[in-house]
Amino acid sequence: MRDATYWAEKFKQKDISLVEYYTELDKRVREINPELNAFVEWDKETVLGAAKTFSLREDQPFSGVPIPLKMLGQNKAGWKSTFGSRLLAEHRSSRNSNFVSRLEKLGFVPAGQTNTPEFGLKNITDPVLYGPARNPWNTAYSPGGSSGGAAAAVASGLFPIAGASDGGGSIRMPAAFCGLIGLKPTRGAMPTGPNGYRGWQGAAIDFAVTVSMRDTETLFYAMRGNDKASPYHPPRDEWQVHEKDRPLKIAYLTASPVDTPVSAEAELALAQTATELEKLGHELTEVTWPFNGREVMESYYVMMGAETSGMFDGIQQTLARQLTMNDMELLTWGLYKYGETIPVKRYIHALNVWDATSLKMEQLFSTYDLLLTPTTANSAPRIDQEFQSDRIRAVLGYAEELKEAELAQLVYEMFYKGLSLTPYTQLANLAGQPAISLPTHMTAAGMPFGVQFMASKGREDLLFHIGKQLEEQQLFQLPKAYSEG
Repeated sequence: MRDATYWAEKFKQKDISLVEYYTELDKRVREINPELNAFVEWDKETVLGAAKTFSLREDQPFSGVPIPLKMLGQNKAGWKSTFGSRLLAEHRSSRNSNFVSRLEKLGFVPAGQTNTPEFGLKNITDPVLYGPARNPWNTAYSPGGSSGGAAAAVASGLFPIAGASDGGGSIRMPAAFCGLIGLKPTRGAMPTGPNGYRGWQGAAIDFAVTVSMRDTETLFYAMRGNDKASPYHPPRDEWQVHEKDRPLKIAYLTASPVDTPVSAEAELALAQTATELEKLGHELTEVTWPFNGREVMESYYVMMGAETSGMFDGIQQTLARQLTMNDMELLTWGLYKYGETIPVKRYIHALNVWDATSLKMEQLFSTYDLLLTPTTANSAPRIDQEFQSDRIRAVLGYAEELKEAELAQLVYEMFYKGLSLTPYTQLANLAGQPAISLPTHMTAAGMPFGVQFMASKGREDLLFHIGKQLEEQQLFQLPKAYSEG
């Protein structure tokens, strides 16, 4: 398996020189990226310069391995930091994010920046600033979002690992659409700051898309740990030794938590995985969602609206002017205007819903080790799939005139088609539990499909355990560059 661990060993053993590898990488990115639009920033001189000056170290698990950074909060000093927004098209970072600094301490070499939707607000990657990213399995389809560029970069075979982030499924959805492994760690488990520690009240977290369980596990344990200034820190469970050589109790369901349609492929993907798990000796039990899905999603949108409003308030102060609809995409504008109307008490209530939901999920995990669902309700959407109606676009045009209740309904309708495609992932973000998407299924149309496992907070070890078991059974449907390597 030519994963990141493989290449790190090759570099350390001097089987291939960094300059040779990076020169070929630059050539391949320039050949492949025009079709995929995975990278929005790629500078040959910077990339080759890093290879020429890098010193390999035995104590770094990923020494010399190049890693793309997501153009959304994964900041490197002097590099662009646009968030996929025209408003910030020329903005550059003044310093590294703590996450990127930790990556560099592990031996990674930042190389290029990947495409993302404006402010990471969608589950597809099609910003007006950069244009759509495309899925390497079939370029008529999207790699998903918001880590769509990262997933395309890995699924193409260009990189075995890429920086990604997840605020509502933005690692797991692209992983499922592109045949990759996508872990969303426990809230607070990864480095945050120094420019803001809360990240959508802890719902958003950085990690990566990967192609092997050993890379996923090694990266997690090497990156784990947050700055003391952060308000979020995970339970100490993940530091404990747990006995796992036993049948696991796995709850499962396929029903959408918001009563949206679920495809036959999603049901088949889950059923096939469940069969394999039973063969491995695990005990599976079908369950129902222990919460009101509509209420949970409404609380999630309250957070998104309020956080977007707060973000734009800061931008307005920096620019010393009022922002207008022309400064941003229409969906962003609608969410921003909604946030402007949300009273503090409603925001507090939304966070209370999150806490109540987290409690219900932890009660579920007091009985079961894992929860298994499809990662998405369907496979990757086409690039030209419409997610907004003409009516919604028209209403968004005068969102500034609407009242809070009207905007709340508009935002729910605005996200409805996207939510219908990916209704399973947001739960882990607002409740704080870890979740992983594993590429266990291939659709009849030849597109990858993932299943999702969730665990109790701090129990990433269980996700790694079940992932390695399925990987060892050769059940992963990885991109050709890795399945044949």
